[in-house]
Amino acid sequence: MLSARVLLLNQNYEPMTVVSAKKAIVLVYLEKVEIVVPRSHLVRSQRMAIPLPSIIRLIRYIQIPKKRVELTRRNILKRDGYRCQYCGTKEGPLTIDHVIPKTRNGTDSWENLVCACVKCNNKKGNRTPEGAGMKLLHKPKKPSYLFFIQHFIGVSEDCWKPYLFMN
Repeated sequence: MLSARVLLLNQNYEPMTVVSAKKAIVLVYLEKVEIVVPRSHLVRSQRMAIPLPSIIRLIRYIQIPKKRVELTRRNILKRDGYRCQYCGTKEGPLTIDHVIPKTRNGTDSWENLVCACVKCNNKKGNRTPEGAGMKLLHKPKKPSYLFFIQHFIGVSEDCWKPYLFMN
């Protein structure tokens, strides 16, 4: 129960991160946050009972630097849904492909790296997708931190959706 995940919002209801229920209860007790959406369970001590939170909000606004998602092989695979960006397959071993090859001044960036199956990566070789007669299913782009929370950490409960999928 205390290992459950709790969505932490800034004072302006902007999603910040996900914390454990234990950390959330400490923040509630210290009056640093308020409970926005409680769960049906109570956490009891000898003198008090606190509802187990699902979503908490900071009392004071905190200016945080823009969080970024690290460029790693694992995060590229997650961003692309473990799907080849040329043929769409999820089968077989997946590799990371440079859309514009490094030999043609391609960079190691979110906009130039995609998930590809071994067959498509070998077919494309050291060419651009156009040069190999292939098309990308989706144009690669850098994911936002909110996208990271939505898709990588996951939405634990339906009550989180209005806060994570705001436009």
